[in-house]
Amino acid sequence: MSPNPPAQQGLLAIAWPIFVEQTLRMMIGTVDTFMVSHVSDGAVAALGVSNQVLVFFLIAFNFIGIGTSVVITHHLGARDRAGADSIASNAIAVNTWLGAGFSAAVYFLALPMLHLMQLPGSLMEYALPFLTLMGGTLFMESMNISIAAVLRAHHHTRDAMLVTLGQNVLNVIGNSVTLFGLFGCPPMGVLGVALSGIVSRCAACVALWILLDYRIHLRLRAWDFVSIQWGKVRRILHIGLPAAGEQMTYWTAFLLVTTFVARMGSQSLAIQSYTLQIQRMAMLFSFSIGLGTEILIGHLVGAGMFEEAYHRLLSSLRTGLVIVTAAMLLLALAGHLLLSQFTHDQAIITGGVVLLWIGVILEPGRVFNVIVISSLRATGDVGFPIQMAVLSMWLVWVPLAWFLGLKLGLGLVGVWIAMLSDEWLRGLLMQRRWRSRRWIAYAERSRAHAVGPPAAG
Repeated sequence: MSPNPPAQQGLLAIAWPIFVEQTLRMMIGTVDTFMVSHVSDGAVAALGVSNQVLVFFLIAFNFIGIGTSVVITHHLGARDRAGADSIASNAIAVNTWLGAGFSAAVYFLALPMLHLMQLPGSLMEYALPFLTLMGGTLFMESMNISIAAVLRAHHHTRDAMLVTLGQNVLNVIGNSVTLFGLFGCPPMGVLGVALSGIVSRCAACVALWILLDYRIHLRLRAWDFVSIQWGKVRRILHIGLPAAGEQMTYWTAFLLVTTFVARMGSQSLAIQSYTLQIQRMAMLFSFSIGLGTEILIGHLVGAGMFEEAYHRLLSSLRTGLVIVTAAMLLLALAGHLLLSQFTHDQAIITGGVVLLWIGVILEPGRVFNVIVISSLRATGDVGFPIQMAVLSMWLVWVPLAWFLGLKLGLGLVGVWIAMLSDEWLRGLLMQRRWRSRRWIAYAERSRAHAVGPPAAG
């Protein structure tokens, strides 16, 4: 059975605002990198390492957001709006407390965290103030992530997109003022980028709270932040924790591999930082299609339409492979031009172009992982992806990156070949899992939690 036209239109309507939103969100980091490149390549390397630490904590917030979105779609698919609202309230409250705890941890422990990343001492003056300030305000990002997840589950993906657009505009204006000393403001370097990021993050948080009330008519009282219903939180965690575990495994491995890169020198760190900023454009297609498919499959699971869910994923996977491969080819072909916008160092540009061509092979493998794992998560089949992540990343990616990159002296090329091997191994295993239809048993249990056991016959 092939997917019907309404299902295809539903994917496009949901996915394109997610793509634009994620592109804009990525551009916050890209714009920061581009503007800081006018300070020095060392400042860019410091910013890249600091952001990797922050991403590690953002993943922890995402496990609430991921679980929230999936469980809400199950309730909405079953036409249980009251249950969806209860899940949303508890999720926002829990993520707010989690954000407050992590904000305090990063604010007070920023220096030892950077030492663990083996950041060269010469770059500490750039990284420390940035990480301290951006980390100390992570609680706002935790609220943003949970509220945006609620809006997306209700198909209001354009709202999150518009908020991120406004955040980008404020961030660019703030960076311009603080970096270049406009309107009488003294040039503040990387510290100014952090202050600009805090202001734009705060504005986005306020806007999302307003939209939550306007779109969903959901208002949280002070009591909601202390009267958390842990039974509902456990349902969120059942989906979110394994998903976060898979992402945490990835970023823990990535952070360790980054320490290998750091041992290769600040130039290698800069090459990787610039290249990832460009390559993320192709990654965003995978993430937007994956998240859009997850929302649709969550609704289909809630409605008990398992066969439609099966074909929905296969259609999304074909779309993702075509789009991502084409996008990565264009980025690799334009690699020299794109990298020259960040730096004039020819060694960095040449190294980045080589990595982009490796990315032409790497990114289609990531498509399988991102889209299929999102769909498995929407059905409740969350254990298999984390099991394969631990095995593949720690038995293939990390040791192979050390062996090829450091032991054999292949440098960044060896590191990225190791990453490519991991993505393709896990990707093919994910596809095999979906085609086996073992996820249907999990989908039946997920639907039962939302609407009770199906009637006989």
